[in-house]
Amino acid sequence: MGAMSGPYVIRGSVSLPEAELMWRFSRSSGPGGQHVNTSDSQVELRFDLAATEALPEVWKERALQRLESRLVDGVVAVRASEHRSQWRNRETALVRLAALLAEATAPPPKPRRRTRIPRGINERRLREKKQRGETKRGRSGRDW
Repeated sequence: MGAMSGPYVIRGSVSLPEAELMWRFSRSSGPGGQHVNTSDSQVELRFDLAATEALPEVWKERALQRLESRLVDGVVAVRASEHRSQWRNRETALVRLAALLAEATAPPPKPRRRTRIPRGINERRLREKKQRGETKRGRSGRDW
């Protein structure tokens, strides 16, 4: 097999450094036949977010805050086991980690600016409401 299709870019020119990725392999659970009991195809990828030098300091702070519930001693872990091949599971885990870090380091959205509802729209809404009420009132069979 060839080399992985990395480097995995988080955003802009920032990418995941191969030296800081920690891999662990184990047997996948579930059905699979003869092959499943002999191969370590499940992949766990760990990345020490607290100690990394690859991310800008602002991004690192943001990611540590947003991923707080997923971190164990400053390390984020991603697991992949849906493919039979360890190689494809490694690719999947890398993509997941890059996407997770990209989302966690994204800048906060701009605050929403409140806008006034145009008077014409409000008047039209009230007029249509009144008309609908008249239609419903006309359905009652009082004058039979």
